[in-house]
Amino acid sequence: MGPEAATLLGYLSTASRDDLKSSSYDLDRLEALIARARGGDPQALARADVALSTSFARYVQDMRRPGKAKMDYADKSLRPKRAGAETVLRAAAFPKDFGGYMKNMGWMSEHYVRLRALMGRALAQGASKQAMARLRLNLDRARILPGPYTHHIVVDASSGQLWYYGSGKRAGAMKVVVGAPETQTPMLAGKLQWAILNPYWNVPDYLAQKSIAPKVLAGRSLASLRMEALSDWGPNPRKLAQSEIDWPAVASGSEVLRLRELPGGANSMGKVKFLFPNDEGIYLHDTPERALLKKPDRHFSNGCIRLENAGALGQWLLHRSIATKSKTPEQAVALPVEVPVYLTYITAIATDRGIAFRDDVYGRDS
Repeated sequence: MGPEAATLLGYLSTASRDDLKSSSYDLDRLEALIARARGGDPQALARADVALSTSFARYVQDMRRPGKAKMDYADKSLRPKRAGAETVLRAAAFPKDFGGYMKNMGWMSEHYVRLRALMGRALAQGASKQAMARLRLNLDRARILPGPYTHHIVVDASSGQLWYYGSGKRAGAMKVVVGAPETQTPMLAGKLQWAILNPYWNVPDYLAQKSIAPKVLAGRSLASLRMEALSDWGPNPRKLAQSEIDWPAVASGSEVLRLRELPGGANSMGKVKFLFPNDEGIYLHDTPERALLKKPDRHFSNGCIRLENAGALGQWLLHRSIATKSKTPEQAVALPVEVPVYLTYITAIATDRGIAFRDDVYGRDS
């Protein structure tokens, strides 16, 4: 029996970190079978191998069972399903380095692995019931994230960070600006399908009322604001002249007006936005507002995710640069493959003294 068996026994003996029971996996029997197999008897080796494979599959299935964390699935195919034992074992046989797969818990997200280690520290230090409950909720949020062998993106709305993964490793990371407390980035999973180059920015109704209309009433033109007004939200709206609009009515909120910002370097969407179908109107996009990305607290958006390096993410998604010579607005480019994106919220962190939590800006940990 190789070191992978010892690694598995170590996980099973500390299953309380996963909110599981070690007694469920009959460790004494496994250890006895491994001891007999060390003699080299082929039948003993076979029995030990079958028992270890069975226990490993059960453990992975139990770990990946959704807990109490809530996630909205814009794409229903991403909803967690219990994998069969054969599927678990086939996935473990795929990586070239099985030892590394076992050591790094390659079937789980790196965020789960980090929180599992944190749970071990919390259990050893006798953390408070409140801290343990909060940590378990964080662990459940990470539990539903894929492992690194699945191409996917994770956005953490607590830390304002994004990571993207594939082929068994993290491919990149960056800072992001996420929703403000009053316009939160939701817990949401979907599949990115499109990159939109030279995007318009559709101005939210409340900003048209409270920001744009007062500027126009004060003497600014829509052209100077690089805005245009449209007759409706349909696919073929008519452009409206500034003089056609009842601006006092828009400013008072008694009339709703569709406004959009023209593409360009100063456009709030930047050079590109990445879309995935969802009812929340959430997407990932470039941003010209670089100063916000330098702040330690990056909760400033209307719920969408502003990217520190949209070019790098676009290169990874499209396998080509997002740069385009064409100035045509709203150039839709289909991604070569749909890529799952998970918007989560992980507040637990490690400190020199043990565990701590970021400010619960969205009030979700309670």
